[in-house]
Amino acid sequence: MYQTPEERREQSRTEDKILIADAIAGKQDAYKRLMKKYHNAIYHLIIRMVGNNDDVEDLTQEAFIKAFHSLASFNDEFAFSTWLYKIATNNCIDYLRKRKLKTFSIDRPLSSQDGDQQYEIPDDSHTPDSEILQDQQTSTIQYAIDQLPEKYRVVIVMRHQEEKSYEEIADELELPLGTVKAHIFRAREMLYKNLRGKVGNY
Repeated sequence: MYQTPEERREQSRTEDKILIADAIAGKQDAYKRLMKKYHNAIYHLIIRMVGNNDDVEDLTQEAFIKAFHSLASFNDEFAFSTWLYKIATNNCIDYLRKRKLKTFSIDRPLSSQDGDQQYEIPDDSHTPDSEILQDQQTSTIQYAIDQLPEKYRVVIVMRHQEEKSYEEIADELELPLGTVKAHIFRAREMLYKNLRGKVGNY
């Protein structure tokens, strides 16, 4: 039976409402179906925003985790896809802002008095108070990581502390790539839940 584009959109929104209600009720399959439905769209949105690099899958997972933990606040008068895209977009903006702060620009050289080219590097100094706060947050995060089940702890350490790619983790642990991604997603979800309100950006 032929459906107009408007009818297809309305059917999709109805399906989303049912899945969201099931997800809020704690049904894991509903989470998986929502992620499967929108994963590729969010993934390609993020590629367009940050470029095709190894952080794209991480940012995709983070967007879904943040969305799933905020489902109760979703207003079903709007399309779920629009709400999800906004979360993913804001996540990318935060990522790009942090990346910009970590790198110094060589696009705008400054001239010294003797005519040599110099480059502006932002002051990276910290106050004692900020260093203490950072140490406390690092300890809190590390403690949360230590409490993860081993299969999740191993992959999250390899990914974020050893900075290995998904492919390298899969090779070293002799696991399918999909399993590694699923373990990292679950580890992040557990960390987000445990650290929310305790550490900035969670």
